[in-house]
Amino acid sequence: MGIFTLFAFAIIGKLFYIQIINSTYKNAAINNFLKEEITYPARGLVYDRNGKLLVKNEPIYDIVVIPAEVSKKMDTTRFCSLLNIDKKEFNENLKKAKKYSKHKSSTFYNQITASEYAKIQEYLYQYPGFYTVVRNIRTYPYKNAPHIVGYLSEASKQDLTKDDYYAVGDYIGSNGLEYYYEELLRGKKGKQYYTVDVRNRKQGSYKNGKNDVKAEAGSSLQLTLDIELQEYIEKLLQNKRGSSVAIDPRNGEVLAMVSSPSYDPNLLSGRERSKNYKALSTDTLKPLMHRPMQATYPPGSVLKPLVGLIAMEENVISPNFYHKCPGYYDITKRLRKRCSHRHKPCRNIKDAIKESCNPYFWISFRNIIENEVYPTQADALMQFTDYLEKAGIGTPLNIDLPSEKRGNIPRREHYDNIYGIGKWFSTTIISLGIGQGEFSLTPLQMAQVANVIASKGNYRTPHLVKTIDNSIIPPNINTEYQKMTIDEKYFDYIIDGMYDVVEDGTAKNAKIEGIEVCGKTGTAQNPHGEDHSVFIGFAPKDNPVIAIATIVENGGYGSRYASPISSLAMEKYLNDTISTPKLYWEKRMLEANLINPEGE
Repeated sequence: MGIFTLFAFAIIGKLFYIQIINSTYKNAAINNFLKEEITYPARGLVYDRNGKLLVKNEPIYDIVVIPAEVSKKMDTTRFCSLLNIDKKEFNENLKKAKKYSKHKSSTFYNQITASEYAKIQEYLYQYPGFYTVVRNIRTYPYKNAPHIVGYLSEASKQDLTKDDYYAVGDYIGSNGLEYYYEELLRGKKGKQYYTVDVRNRKQGSYKNGKNDVKAEAGSSLQLTLDIELQEYIEKLLQNKRGSSVAIDPRNGEVLAMVSSPSYDPNLLSGRERSKNYKALSTDTLKPLMHRPMQATYPPGSVLKPLVGLIAMEENVISPNFYHKCPGYYDITKRLRKRCSHRHKPCRNIKDAIKESCNPYFWISFRNIIENEVYPTQADALMQFTDYLEKAGIGTPLNIDLPSEKRGNIPRREHYDNIYGIGKWFSTTIISLGIGQGEFSLTPLQMAQVANVIASKGNYRTPHLVKTIDNSIIPPNINTEYQKMTIDEKYFDYIIDGMYDVVEDGTAKNAKIEGIEVCGKTGTAQNPHGEDHSVFIGFAPKDNPVIAIATIVENGGYGSRYASPISSLAMEKYLNDTISTPKLYWEKRMLEANLINPEGE
């Protein structure tokens, strides 16, 4: 009796442990009829400054698999026919899933449309281990600004390692705003628990959803971008290599940022994304390159206004500094540099800007570097570059987009390395005075030159996102105004000169009826072919609301392409229409083909 009693207590104790204390068998039983499903949030939408929808979501279905649950006796031939794939693709996808995890779900076949899903959903229960997940892909009502909005791609191994939010098959922002604001746009995943029958078919919510975690939609972005202006400039730049950037100088809001050639953003969304990306990435015209931020060019004459401002602030020239240009400048007894064109004598800095007189700015720059206030000419160059950096030139502007190049402003260390300390002088680097030599800027930084002058040195950093969820100012946006250490009175002389450039100088084709326009043409030297056409400008003169920079590769002198394109863009933004006198230039720019001239 004692032995039987002992065994009885042992069995009762074991049953108590199994059923009450240890939850292993309970969980195993639950797992036989209970399934967990990740619910994906709607990704945040993207609107332009006027509330026009630029990026939206479209639901698609992914087939996910848990390899450990897949039956070895499943009819793979019939399953492959449902998905319209072959057995080789089936085996490769299943092998990839097993490599990730035998017990965790991962994507087996992605981006099935609603109509395709309708054909296979009633049969899917026959294949244990395979489930459907609803996700969203991006679609673009406007085929514009692809470099700005960016695109999504499948999360890489590095993404999975870096952030446990992502699982195999998840999508992540890979470029543009999609990348920069990924954590805001992606939202938060949810979980849903439901019961299934012996055939793995859903029977209903578990405990009426008591344990479910609701997905939280991502935040929506309202941009500073004006999509109609963006679209118009893209048309003007079609069949050309180049870019154009427009900024509101009152607040630093980017109104347009065009890169040409471009592409339809819908090409990088959907099942054909990989094939389309390969075609775009191997295209010799480089449509994936975001030229406003990644291409660099010598700024040429568009830098002369800043050189003039610095020279006046340093008191090495006066606003009325006179120079009768003979068509050349003798830098030394043996070195004579010739001016690019003949013109009337420059009575002051205003005339020098209007005439774009090279000798005037060579002399101004030389005076800056030879200023005896500084111990050495190298120290004077440091001061010169400091002025430029305070203007946001030659240093990253930290705009809210990835992959921004800083351009290049030559510093003393560069020349010390080449010539040796104390062995180079103003005459060695004099080409910097007209924006040539080692100078290189991105089109965004050229637009910043216009932005700084239009705002008289009191500017806000350019940015692309206006608000998050219609109310929150992005925390990464610098709302403080930056201040150049140049007296505001000197800007008036430069602005007057830039006004004369348009009224009676090299940019007469930039005039707009009823609006005072300021501008500066430039020709960026190009050792590989015809020079690049450059223009910076802003309007109206007294209270500017748009500042712009345009560069057209191999476009020649500034007034040939960059000036009329910039003027048309400013008129479109200010008046919402193009006046009759400018229709000639609009037609000419729309029809110009610099990529395939024979096609004109």
